Order: sequence, then C-alpha cells, then structure tokens
Amino acid sequence: MGKIENLIIIGSGPAGLTAAVYSARANLEPLMIEGEEVGGQLMTTTEVENYPGFAKGIMGPDLMTQMREQAARFGTRLISKNVTKVDFSTRPFKVWVGADLYESRSVIITTGASAKYLGLPNERRLLGHGVSACATCDGAFFRNQTVAVVGGGDTAMEEANFLTRFASKVLVIHRRDHFRASKIMAERVLKNPKIEVIWNSEIADVLGDKLVTGVRLKNLKDGSKKEIALEGVFVAIGHKPNTDVFKGQVALDETGYIVTEGKSTYTSVPGVFAAGDVQDHVYRQAVTAAGTGCMAAIDAERWLERSR
Repeated sequence: MGKIENLIIIGSGPAGLTAAVYSARANLEPLMIEGEEVGGQLMTTTEVENYPGFAKGIMGPDLMTQMREQAARFGTRLISKNVTKVDFSTRPFKVWVGADLYESRSVIITTGASAKYLGLPNERRLLGHGVSACATCDGAFFRNQTVAVVGGGDTAMEEANFLTRFASKVLVIHRRDHFRASKIMAERVLKNPKIEVIWNSEIADVLGDKLVTGVRLKNLKDGSKKEIALEGVFVAIGHKPNTDVFKGQVALDETGYIVTEGKSTYTSVPGVFAAGDVQDHVYRQAVTAAGTGCMAAIDAERWLERSR
C-alpha cells in the first residue's frame, strides 16, 4: 500500500481496543484491522456487571462501542475486515486483507478465542439470555435458580462448583458415564450436595422464548428424551483460539494459543506481540484482556524505540 505503519493491531476486543488507546496516545498512529465480527465476544454478552467503572453495569455491545469510540478519538484508523494472511518472516511485517497488503514495523495480535458451542437450534438465539460460556462472567445472574453445565473436563468441573455459590441446583450433563476431568476436580463435583450429574446424556435443544426455561435431554444409551425446567445453561466444552492465520508465523502451544514470554506480551517473533484471550486460556475476562492490551502497547512502543 506504500506506507509502512508503526503498528498494526489485529482484532478488536477489549485487548485490541485498549492497545489502540495506549498506542494512539503514544503517537504511534496505529492501524486496527478489526475483523468482520467487530468487538469480540462481548458483542454477544447482555449485561456486564464486573467491568470496573460501571457501578450499575453496562451492556456488552455498549461497552465495546465506547471503547471503540475512545480508540478512534485518539486517532486509531479502523478497517472492519478480516486478516487473511500474514508474513512475519521478514521486516517490515506483512499483513493481507484479501488482495490488500499492509506493512508494519510492529504487530499486536488480539484475535481472541471463541467458545465452543453445541450447535443447537436455539442455543445461539438464547446466548446472553440464559445460555452462557462463562460462569465467572454470568453466574451471579442465577441466584437461587437451577442451571445446567455441559461438559466433563476440568473447566466444566470448575464452572459447576463455582455456580453452586449462586444457583440453588446445578445439573452437570455429560455424554459419557465418567468424567475426563482430573480425579480431584471430579470428586469435588460428585461430593457437592448442590450438584446432580446426569450421565450418558446430551442436550437435544434449549427451551424458551426470550429467556431459557429448560432443556430437552436425550439419553444416549436408550434414545429416550425428557424435558427439564431450568433457567441457565453453561456450555463448558472448551475454547478455540483464533490463531489459524498465524500458524507457522509465531509459536503456538499444543492447543493453539500464542505463547508469550514470561510476564510480557512478546511472542517468538521480535516486534510481534499478543494480548487477550488469544494468549490467555486461564482467566479469559474482559478486564484481564484490557490489561494485557495495555501491556502490549507499552511493549510495542518500547520495542520500536529501541529498534530505531
């Protein structure tokens, strides 16, 4: 395209937009390639009560709109298309959006991770209205209610135990007759009086008009179906980091997350940084993503200064 950018930010969730605010205020004139799904996972979240500064809560899309406006106010340029290819083997780094090539002295990757869902007819429709993939984010909305957790790994066990702080009853629905979770995590679930495990079953559909009112279960041994009334469904079958375009370009761990060095946002390629859920498979919160976005902007600014 002719111009070599100081910084390209790929992705537009809390990490990317925070990185944009910080780098724009440092006069790096960042170019953000947002992607077609602008705003990340918070765009499908209804009310956010745990983001600091909003005493009465804020709707997820409203929070992302405010962050985006803040980034633009300081001069961030925005492209609402997907990155289709990158080449980090030589400098300046190359980033393609279709046939359009952009070059940059540094790159911050903030493409996030996508929760894996069951693929049910009403699951997406009721996302944020009783269906969730984050107990830490949404558990407090289900005080004294019955909820279900789908999954059999450590994440599902953690979510189920966490939800007992709020829910009156937690149903753990698992396809098999044993958990794949670690023994200690499984035992905590099995010994918790507020948790009931439904084995050899899967959710055939989520019920409800505007809010979840129940689930239709299918027994995988005899094929029988039954409906159970409840108010919340937490899908805990894992996340997939959005890193396909970066394979072979930066170091990824065995599950596809970008590996960062120590307590920094440095990747295996000097000048390329990663922040947010694309490199964080532990916390996965908007506020931690924003924090690492800040870190990445500072790391990039200091790296650029040393590399002049």
